[in-house]
Amino acid sequence: MTNLLDTYADVAGQDVINHLRQLARPLRGMKVIHVNSTRVGGGVAEILTKLVPLMRDLEIDASWEVITGNEDFFQCTKNMHNALQGDHVRISEHLFNVYEQVNRENAQHLRPRLEEADFVFIHDPQPALLLQNCPQRRGKWIWRCHIDASHPYRPVWKYLQQFVSSYDASIFSLAGFAKSLPHPQYIIPPSIDPLSEKNMDLPAEEVGAVYDEFRLDPQRPLLLQVSRFDRFKDPLGVIQAFRIVKKFVPDQQLVLAGGGASDDPEGEAVLREVMEAAAADPDIHILLLPPDAHRKINALQRAADIILQKSIKEGFGLTVTEAMWKGKPVIGGDTGGICLQVINFNTGFLVSTPEGAALRIRYLLRHPEKIIEMGGKAREFVRDNFLLTRHLREYLTLILGLHYGAGDRIDLS
Repeated sequence: MTNLLDTYADVAGQDVINHLRQLARPLRGMKVIHVNSTRVGGGVAEILTKLVPLMRDLEIDASWEVITGNEDFFQCTKNMHNALQGDHVRISEHLFNVYEQVNRENAQHLRPRLEEADFVFIHDPQPALLLQNCPQRRGKWIWRCHIDASHPYRPVWKYLQQFVSSYDASIFSLAGFAKSLPHPQYIIPPSIDPLSEKNMDLPAEEVGAVYDEFRLDPQRPLLLQVSRFDRFKDPLGVIQAFRIVKKFVPDQQLVLAGGGASDDPEGEAVLREVMEAAAADPDIHILLLPPDAHRKINALQRAADIILQKSIKEGFGLTVTEAMWKGKPVIGGDTGGICLQVINFNTGFLVSTPEGAALRIRYLLRHPEKIIEMGGKAREFVRDNFLLTRHLREYLTLILGLHYGAGDRIDLS
């Protein structure tokens, strides 16, 4: 047993660590496999990077597999992602055929490990068809949907539903995302790792260094949005809000910082649109950061006065959690998992339009004491609800529940 889990005691409390070890005791030696489609880029990969080692620290035989695919495969799954979030995206029969074929090909080399596992967690639509390609599986399979599927485009959801219905359980981030499925459904919001490079405390000189590196003015208010360059994150709406604010409060600057992921083929096109929209304004800084720029993102979030996440659709929004952990008020889109985090007028503001975002930015810039007050409340809200230790506890509880089935009592002694 390593001491990885014990390093979280100062943040989460020793009683939380003791509880996790108690929950995991009946699960020692069980094989648990997580499968997704990328090892870097996006919240799923960030969570698994630490969640899997923590499971191992609890003497669970946990591992993480990543499927591969071609350009057509990822175009199909990106379209599926957008359709689940409500876009009326028609996917051709050719792309569906590629999607099914790529899952079959991945199953060929993953099948021996997946079929012998006690629990398999399949993350999002990309690897969802692995189950039907593992007919000899002996364990429980759980489909974990990180997407806001509250109002999906029906033809695409109907196609996917026929496959995910065969799972033993599914997990959604919010109750409003859950679907009509013939198995137990669990509500488990995502989380952040407070000790990761993206969230750990940083020395003041490292935070201050981002001003010089990215040519920012430390004497002027800094607005920041960190996200993939994705239309659902509405970077163009953020630019529009910034320009409205500048008419009334001209002395400010905006940073849009983000990157891409190997399973998102639309990122480059969105980035071009954002660059064109911002080209004429020297106060708008577009930063294309590599997937491992965690300390840079951390420093930018700590340097910012106000952080935005003006998403139109959002499964959860870990960048919101990260910002709140750093004691920053967040102006976020009134959608999906952002509503679970941003308590309106308390830890930040929820908005639906660029005009609404501009109004809230102006309010906070005029009332700097509110930035401090809301930021303090935001950090404590994350400490109580959205740290990785809570996430791990709920995964362990789910595994115990499925393992013991209809048992009236689970002995954790």
